[in-house]
Amino acid sequence: MQVTIQPSFINGTIAAPPSKSHMQRALAAALVKTGKTIIHNPGFSSDEKAAASIIQQLGATIVFEDGSLTIQSSGIVPKSNGIDAGESGLSTRLFTPIAALAEQPITVTGKGSLLMRPVDLFEKVFLDLGVAVHSTNGFLPLQIKGPLRPANIRIDGSVSSQYLTGLLMAFAASGAREVSIEVENLKSRPYIDLTLEVMKDFGLKLPENKNYKTFYFDDAQKPQPREVECTIEGDWSGAAFLLVAGAISGDVVVTGLNSFSSQADKAILQALMQAGGIMSIEEKQVRIQRSVLKAFHFNAIDCPDLFPPLAALAVYCDGTTVIEGLHRLEQKESNRAVSIVTEMKKFGADISIQDDYLVIRGRKELKGAAADAHNDHRIAMACAVTALGASGPTTISNAQAINKSYPEFYNHLRQSGATVSLQQ
Repeated sequence: MQVTIQPSFINGTIAAPPSKSHMQRALAAALVKTGKTIIHNPGFSSDEKAAASIIQQLGATIVFEDGSLTIQSSGIVPKSNGIDAGESGLSTRLFTPIAALAEQPITVTGKGSLLMRPVDLFEKVFLDLGVAVHSTNGFLPLQIKGPLRPANIRIDGSVSSQYLTGLLMAFAASGAREVSIEVENLKSRPYIDLTLEVMKDFGLKLPENKNYKTFYFDDAQKPQPREVECTIEGDWSGAAFLLVAGAISGDVVVTGLNSFSSQADKAILQALMQAGGIMSIEEKQVRIQRSVLKAFHFNAIDCPDLFPPLAALAVYCDGTTVIEGLHRLEQKESNRAVSIVTEMKKFGADISIQDDYLVIRGRKELKGAAADAHNDHRIAMACAVTALGASGPTTISNAQAINKSYPEFYNHLRQSGATVSLQQ
């Protein structure tokens, strides 16, 4: 699909999409806690559909009615010998340890860029947990055979916190007693906060968090199974693009956002404040207006998904912006650091990679471009937002990549006044 976006001023109220980070964790918790769960404000991006499909493959039933999902689970009772994570890295890392609770052999598969994202950490830890494991040279497909038995283990958290999320859920589901997961160099701590919040909300056995270095499951704390109703938060990662769009060329209110959320990408507010964005922040919404923007310095190590919207923001800021933590982009849907630089240069931006930093020297005027999404949802949205303030039209190839996380993104821009045309 190709999208053409004209320079536009956007105005109005936009509801943030549901958080896929929250949604996928809620689906996992609904599977392992057993019993009935009702999920309100569910998301239907490609990643969320993959997670919903996985819990059904592992034994849950899902009914969609009146805008909510009702999930019934009797625990991990696989209906087949395989689960398909689509292109979702979180679903792979979250559900693989959960699937390993079953005794039967299971093959974890995926497609697209997910096949190039390593899963070798599972090979390092599963043997200590009684799980037979065999990957394809460190990548998917991954063959596992449980059941997983909790034991004291140590993992490297520098690549992704998602491995820890999956192991915490699996340990809780198995009734882990007097065992610890020790973590070295944990990144993206807010995502672990979100995982622990979901586990608590669903009555799962909760580990003691010892300064994000040790997660200890004691013998005394018991799970509290009960019927759960859960409302999925608005997604700060998707909202980040809308807020940047407002700062560049608009006056918008983004609703459905929890200002007290544990989502890492809520840090977009810090960057916008540094950049001089004119904002009004309330408990459940944020209003932002077109602003005179200035350069900023931002550490994105714990929120690497903010790199694309931050780059789109920075090209419109006077001065030199520096964004830290570029190494966190090594295992994304595209070679994201290179993709950001390549596409922003097409708009005429002065942008470069210097060691672990993205350096952007803002310009007052950018031109429309023939951009490419690199099959990466966040690159597609970054290009669309940049296009709003450029001179002349911008076309984005492979624009359907947004379906991975925010299928309504272009429609939301159009409903807010942007001139957006789609060609299949």
